[in-house]
Amino acid sequence: MQVTVEDISTVKKVLHIEIPAEKITSELNEAYNTLRKTAKIKGFRQGKAPRSVLERLYKKDVQADVSSRLIQDSFIDAIKEKDIAPIGTPEIDPPALDPGTSYRYDATVEIKPTLGPIEFKGLELKKTVYQITDDMVDAQLKRLQTSLAQKTPIEDERPVGDDDFVLIDYEGFQDGKPFEETGKTENYTLKIGAGTIHEAFDNALKGMNRDETKEFPVAFPEDYHNAKLAGQTITFEVIVKDILVEKLPDIDEEFVKKLGKFESLDDLKKSIRENLAQGYEKRTEQELNEQAFSDLIEKISFEVPDVLVKFELDSIIAEAERSFSYHNMSFEDAGISKESLTEKYRDTAEKQARRHLILTGIVEQESMSLSDEELDDGLREMAEAYQQPFEGFKNYFMSQQDKLAYFKETLLEKKAMKLVLEHATINEVEAEEEPEEENSAE
Repeated sequence: MQVTVEDISTVKKVLHIEIPAEKITSELNEAYNTLRKTAKIKGFRQGKAPRSVLERLYKKDVQADVSSRLIQDSFIDAIKEKDIAPIGTPEIDPPALDPGTSYRYDATVEIKPTLGPIEFKGLELKKTVYQITDDMVDAQLKRLQTSLAQKTPIEDERPVGDDDFVLIDYEGFQDGKPFEETGKTENYTLKIGAGTIHEAFDNALKGMNRDETKEFPVAFPEDYHNAKLAGQTITFEVIVKDILVEKLPDIDEEFVKKLGKFESLDDLKKSIRENLAQGYEKRTEQELNEQAFSDLIEKISFEVPDVLVKFELDSIIAEAERSFSYHNMSFEDAGISKESLTEKYRDTAEKQARRHLILTGIVEQESMSLSDEELDDGLREMAEAYQQPFEGFKNYFMSQQDKLAYFKETLLEKKAMKLVLEHATINEVEAEEEPEEENSAE
């Protein structure tokens, strides 16, 4: 067997593989001899059919099986001979087998880039210090207050106005026929001005009274978030069953009791501060990681294999699909295609692939490993996040070697990033402005 390697790039190679004619002849003879023993052909005793008959009936299948086996075996021998460690699946377009001649085919493979020594020590990083203010705590209290607000019917008789909530039944029609995407909906609560369905829908409800029925058209724009409604004009028939106002509870000790977790208002505020502090701590860690990663990317230049970028892209798109599914939506509903997401997130996927390669390089360079205690700590943290018993969670991972290996890689990458930060010069700076926070005590 002859093997030559063509370098397409630093991470992509083409193996030109040639299998000698005598090997082809030998494999075909063996295949037909094996087939003769089992083939049942009318007019011939089992095991006595001549080669010419077998070729006439089974030539295509035999040659396909032989070429597949030859490619599999020769490819493994070729990468061993040339000391190549491919990642992903090789690209092979196998030619037809021609008995009596050598068999030549090409295999395109990708390999991990060689990064060389990674100089990760001495990075200059800025750590933003976020101050938790009383205004932030008050903002969280107001969010909790809104979450406990009650909607009550208005006491006087008046028409629907701005910021009112309305309890409605509605159905949408197109060309006089019910439109599937706007089917009959009963007891739906909507806030006027929120634009939940469409701003024009809200505006049409203003001025209506209880028990009033109204019919009106709504023209949905071409870029509407629901692709099935985008560009459509729907005629709605709506009945206002009630007009409601939102009543906020007072923030007092009774309010605290309704939350059911705290002994006093001071206890609640303390919890909010602690949650805000935890949120800022995670945010600061993420910001430092991103700074360090950006600096390392600038210092280390290398090509990224397409297969690794594709892996990251597939993960991003799969996560997006899970998120849409959680909200009972699909890409089609939102007018999104996988192709558009692929284009949008390719740069993000490449950066993630670079991040993994750099961190893996540091792990290998520093001969880093995980102790049993570190592995248990990582599994325990994840078990708590999923609210699962530790022992059962650990046993599951120990029985799933592929998942365990991936989890260990993740922990080692975190350990490598921690090492980078330990050897960095970190200067603290005050936050330029007060960021909007969404953490709460719940």
